[in-house]
Amino acid sequence: MRTRSAARYATVWRYILGEFLIAFAASFAFFFVVFFANQMLLMAEDILAKRAPVWDVVRLVVYATPAVLALAFPFASLTGALMAAGRLSSDSELLVLQSAGVSPRRIFLPFLILGALFSAGSFIMNDALLPLGTVNFSRLYRRILASSPALELTPYSARRWEGLTIVAGEVRDGVVSDLLILDAPEGGQKRVITAESGSLSEGEPGVLTLDLKGVFSQTNDPARPNRFEWSRAESLRYNLLLRDITEMSLGISPREMSSRDLGALIREKQAAADARRLRRAAEARDARDQAADVYRKALERGVPEAEALAEMKPLLDRADSLSSPAPEDRTLRIYRLEYYKKFSIPAGAFCFVILAFPLATLTKRGGKATGFGIGLLVAVLYWALLAGGQTLGNRIEGVSPFWAMWAPNVFVLAAGAGAFAAKRVMG
Repeated sequence: MRTRSAARYATVWRYILGEFLIAFAASFAFFFVVFFANQMLLMAEDILAKRAPVWDVVRLVVYATPAVLALAFPFASLTGALMAAGRLSSDSELLVLQSAGVSPRRIFLPFLILGALFSAGSFIMNDALLPLGTVNFSRLYRRILASSPALELTPYSARRWEGLTIVAGEVRDGVVSDLLILDAPEGGQKRVITAESGSLSEGEPGVLTLDLKGVFSQTNDPARPNRFEWSRAESLRYNLLLRDITEMSLGISPREMSSRDLGALIREKQAAADARRLRRAAEARDARDQAADVYRKALERGVPEAEALAEMKPLLDRADSLSSPAPEDRTLRIYRLEYYKKFSIPAGAFCFVILAFPLATLTKRGGKATGFGIGLLVAVLYWALLAGGQTLGNRIEGVSPFWAMWAPNVFVLAAGAGAFAAKRVMG
């Protein structure tokens, strides 16, 4: 009897899993195309327009694909579950299964299993393949940049690096019009260079060369702020080191690190912040001790008390300043937001299934089309909550990075619990 019952459940689960997987595959293809077109095709078109090798552009797209896959998993899980459960409900197959003695919990179990697997897949993409793809992407892009320097300057844009800003006008056939260069190295002379046009060339290996025409240059020395020097020239050759530029412009961001590496970096930054706080506390104590010593010695010299208090006031002010909470390390906050985001987005695939199953069964006549439409609406709302949480977490110190990133999942779980409760009341 048990063998016959297990075989029956296995058949039911295979059927439900097959229905869910088909709906997931269709949804995954939709979201993959949307994210792919939005993030990578535009990038590829821009690079190809600069006459970069086609095969290298294809490889860049491949290296950037894990970022798209990691986003497509959760939203495809949502719409896939809605479409599958909606179809089973609209065709009264869920009612038939329950009439045959299959409980709603056993019907729901395959959805939970696939939701957990999709979450795991999204996490692997986000945590392992994305950093690997980013490293290869950066290496290849540097090589392309060395052979196609025009990639660094796009029309009507401003590029900023450490101590250097280049504002470009129209870029056509390697010639940039209306150039503005702000060259302000730390501790060195500051230069402002304008040019009617500039031609891009490779120059020496690892060097981006701008052959400027119609040049005006103004220089000032920070050591002599009231003195300016200016000059005009018909032409000027300006060289930039590509190695320095690409290292600054293509550095790996927290989003592109693995959770393990990012967690270690957060602990390192937190330890440094704690050390700074302890150092400030020690300096505040020293300032108070020095203030007390100044006050005592002033009284021993016969100085009036008011003057003694005035002598110690600067030290007390310094102690109060050091005792006040130091400004929060915004970089550390951003790193924490990205760390929690690495887990919250993949977990969204599982949370979406918990919401999708009861929500789809409440709309009994909707079927796949209604499920897909509801999925898109929920996906847009979820993304808005996630973006809003990240914005608040970046700008407001009192907002917990954890809750800023996990609030959308909590909202989805609460909505799922409400949908289950509503389904139970409606029978």
